Amino acid sequence: MKIKREGIVFLFLVILLSVIVSAISFTIDDQDLFRLAVRLFALNGFMALSLATILTPFLKEIKAIFGQPFIKVHHSFAAFGLVFVTLHPLLLAISASNFGVFLPNFSSWYTFWALGGRQAFIIFLVALSAVLVRRKLIRYWRMFHVLMYLVLFFAIVHGNLIGTDFENPLISLTFNALFAVSIGAFILKRFRNMQIKKTMSPSKNSKVIQSSKSG
Repeated sequence: MKIKREGIVFLFLVILLSVIVSAISFTIDDQDLFRLAVRLFALNGFMALSLATILTPFLKEIKAIFGQPFIKVHHSFAAFGLVFVTLHPLLLAISASNFGVFLPNFSSWYTFWALGGRQAFIIFLVALSAVLVRRKLIRYWRMFHVLMYLVLFFAIVHGNLIGTDFENPLISLTFNALFAVSIGAFILKRFRNMQIKKTMSPSKNSKVIQSSKSG
């Protein structure tokens, strides 16, 4: 199957959003290109991971418009997110010559949340590892993979508290909206799963009744 026009439009809008966000970020502080790269990796990483989660309730729709299995499209966005969110703290650690940026800071309540990107990265690795071993943890890997929403939560709090780019109202609105839609997608997915279970349960019950009568 080939990608449909809707899929092309969706990808175009994603790229356009990334370009606009990057352009705005450049105007905020263009004196240090290295730190600009650090910030852009953070913004685009969050965007990619948000989109990966937003797509999860729409398995059939994604396959229809992209002409690819949902999991392939989902993992493509997640892969971009993985690269970007890894480069963000890595470049920051190199520039500061301090790899302590990967460790959570518990010195104060505010600091813990302001530097929430640190714990977000650790939780992200845990959620990612669940995917890699899902064949061995068939019943439990989803419990760990759902931690991705906690990753987004820590990341958005981190951005709102000390993110340079979040000083711009458009960026702040855009990324908070992405987080809100991600949570909405999570709720929608759970709702759809509940509806599926409800539609399946009557048929199961009828089979049980029929088998008991035949016995």
